[in-house]
Amino acid sequence: MSSLARVFLTRNSRRLSRSVHVSASLKATEEAKEIGELSSHECSYPIAGKQVVRISAQQAVEHIKSGDKIFVHGIAATPTPLLNALCEHAKKKDLKHITLHHLHLEGPAPWATEEYKGIIRSNSLFTGANLRAGVNNGTVDFNSVFLSEIPLLFKRNVINLNVALIHVSAPDSKGFCSLGTSVDATRSAIINADYIIAMVNQNMPRTFGDGLIHSSHIDGMVFCDFPLHERPNSKLGDQELKIGMTIAEHLVEDGATLQMGIGAIPDAALVALKNHKDLGIHTEMFSDGVLDLVERNVITNAHKKIHPGKIVSSFVYGSKRLYEFLHDNPMIFMGDVSWVNDTSMIRQNPKVAAINSAVEIDLTGQVVADSVGSRFLSGFGGQIDFIRGASLCNDGRGKPIIALPSQTKKGESKIVPFIKEGAGVVTTRAHVHYVVTEFGIAQLFGRNMRQRAFELIRIAHPDHQERLEEAAFSRLKVMPSPD
Repeated sequence: MSSLARVFLTRNSRRLSRSVHVSASLKATEEAKEIGELSSHECSYPIAGKQVVRISAQQAVEHIKSGDKIFVHGIAATPTPLLNALCEHAKKKDLKHITLHHLHLEGPAPWATEEYKGIIRSNSLFTGANLRAGVNNGTVDFNSVFLSEIPLLFKRNVINLNVALIHVSAPDSKGFCSLGTSVDATRSAIINADYIIAMVNQNMPRTFGDGLIHSSHIDGMVFCDFPLHERPNSKLGDQELKIGMTIAEHLVEDGATLQMGIGAIPDAALVALKNHKDLGIHTEMFSDGVLDLVERNVITNAHKKIHPGKIVSSFVYGSKRLYEFLHDNPMIFMGDVSWVNDTSMIRQNPKVAAINSAVEIDLTGQVVADSVGSRFLSGFGGQIDFIRGASLCNDGRGKPIIALPSQTKKGESKIVPFIKEGAGVVTTRAHVHYVVTEFGIAQLFGRNMRQRAFELIRIAHPDHQERLEEAAFSRLKVMPSPD
């Protein structure tokens, strides 16, 4: 029997699979059971005696069968060569009903085409550009879930994973690999999956925190030299730069702890913070925007309560420069998203400023962020986690911020009387404190509906203000006013 066959011999028992000594006899496996080596699901605890199995991408996927549920590592860490091999294998073997569970994936997604209908289907927990069309034409499933709760889907076996396809750094001298750029829900997935197949890449940065996995837990290692997926630079227009400056000058204090979502407005806010002092980072993700602030000694993390002195994040997505900054950098702590995005953790940090974007907001403060009408755009992500964490900040100085341009590129107002038909509310009117456009700041906390409408109309584009006043009166039966 080949060493690879032995790896998959016990695919219905995750504990047994983690203890199989690939190059030993089955008798040795039984001895391992007797001394208790099967008791640990913890991926950073070495399994004594289990050896690394180096295989090709094609060999790695050849035992995946019809009906398997597979977790896929995401964003910069998307293991594209493994996904390509899986597609080839599934077609060749005429497999059916394989489900991929994942967050935002980068790179090509051939399985989302008509060619793979009935063979492989994605269940997207947060949607990126490559699967957006599929989500909206019914060929890809979409799941609305708070980012902080995605690990629970695997922990509670709501999604019972057969296989995890991950992307890791090369093993160090002690045999430890790193999940690198994306710990997020991946740690929960690998702890709860029956089998782990890892793409081992010299380009994946070795990061510190919750992302360690000992190579003995990996059932097949595919060594490769593959460039990480990179995020294109945001194009910052006048609107975004004005919004970023407003946030920096009026809502972010020296010594504040920052969370920022992904996009041009968070990037613009970071550009505008270059004269601040002693900022900290505790966020679900970050990109290149923090690098200049670190180099200027603006970000020091000096006042944080959770991991002071360290940037805390769950995943990163950016340029090669960012990935080089991450590598072997003890200043960065990459955490499991179940606690990074936990409001009880977030609120302990000082002056938390949570900066998040929106698609539209109605005159009562309801925020749409994951859809445009009935067309799904992205996902819930961590917006609510951090908006609420900032609201509850222990020092009473948190700033939950929703920021958006006043109008679309087509000249349509993003502040609207009613949200579009089919659109979903991500952040409720009760969660919203500050709304920022290029025309100023609306403070909604403690305001009634009449006052909220006044505040929002005041920061709407002037071309739309009169129409919004009329619509507000029609809806509320009273004119918007500040008092």
